[in-house]
Amino acid sequence: MTGPRSPGDRLARRLDDLLATADAELASAYPGNPARRQPVHTVYVPADRYDATTLRTWGAQALAALDEHAASAAELADATGVPAGLVAEVYDRIRSKLSTEPVEDLRVDLEDGYGQRPDEDEDAAAVAAARVLAEAVRDGSAPPYHGIRFKSFEAPTRRRGLRTLLLFLDELLERGGLSDGLVLTLPKVTSVEQVTAMVEVCAAVEEAHGLAPGRLGFEIQVETPQSILGPDGTALVARMVHEAGGRCTGLHYGTYDYSASCGIAAEYQSMEHPAADHAKAVMQVAAAGTGAFVSDGSTNVLPVGGREDVHAAWRLHQRLVRRSLERGYYQGWDLHPAQLPTRFLATYAFYREGLPGTLARLRAYVGGSGSAFLDEPATAAAMAGFALRGIESGAVDESEVTAAVGVDAARIAQLARRTGAR
Repeated sequence: MTGPRSPGDRLARRLDDLLATADAELASAYPGNPARRQPVHTVYVPADRYDATTLRTWGAQALAALDEHAASAAELADATGVPAGLVAEVYDRIRSKLSTEPVEDLRVDLEDGYGQRPDEDEDAAAVAAARVLAEAVRDGSAPPYHGIRFKSFEAPTRRRGLRTLLLFLDELLERGGLSDGLVLTLPKVTSVEQVTAMVEVCAAVEEAHGLAPGRLGFEIQVETPQSILGPDGTALVARMVHEAGGRCTGLHYGTYDYSASCGIAAEYQSMEHPAADHAKAVMQVAAAGTGAFVSDGSTNVLPVGGREDVHAAWRLHQRLVRRSLERGYYQGWDLHPAQLPTRFLATYAFYREGLPGTLARLRAYVGGSGSAFLDEPATAAAMAGFALRGIESGAVDESEVTAAVGVDAARIAQLARRTGAR
């Protein structure tokens, strides 16, 4: 309560005036957590191997690997080192997921996974991929997220990458294949100006096809040291996110390109190398509050060969996925169908294991009492976000969450501060 001589009201108005611009810039640059679901992984498929059967094939091959090398929960627990009780809790969920939605985010690859081909071959591959994807979008068989990775905007591949992108988008849009799940991947970014260029390309496509301004977004692949640290010592990836003008949907770490660019020997290139951890920590801070997702990279140790080889690769993959989740990187890349069982094992076990304590604390926070923790709103938002991610991944049933917390799903989303655009 201010007295008659208090300068409080006058100062408050003055502060509003002084900070109005900063308030507006903060709200624009940091809109908050996106309302959309984040996929747990991105699957890369070379364009010449992508057709209408790709998703079914990946799911069938993943189930076949599980049947051959871990036909029961006990065998999967023994193969991966995950506690048997936890594996038993999620084993049927994994099989169901592989049967119904084995791929959450599909990227048709016309970059490294496709390689250098004659121009006429790449033209044909880009158009064919767009036709297949448009048909999948129209009949409802496309995964929740889908799109292409084209060649980078660095000088040697710029014209080829642009041509591929435009051919793909023109065909996709003309065939009615635009959906909210479309993702375009800009790889090997080495300058903020490449992001500016991508914004201009998106705007030109929108104008040509009569789309609303800002309709097209893209993710930035962090595969070069230049995207993390500029020549002036600043974190260029942060500038890249904001230079995208709200179009940046994600930052994806590229394990092997980044490691090689840092001079790390091939034997030691890994998602858990200190150089990788540094890059991802910078990405995480740069993306926080912007609405852009952060994704970890991949492991190129594939679960193929004999039983011992498959089990060893599964143990590694499961551990790396779990490590990423614990560090707040809720998405990663998968390169082979046999990696899907451990992708979902690690993801489901992570959420199931953390669920009881999270929901008890969240219920106490909502009710205002009953917890040994004095949780603040930011922590409550993190707990609600954890519960929502568990539901969206298939690890947790919505009814489990709402019953335990005592509120509906809309309230959980509100607590998680899912208010951002895109």
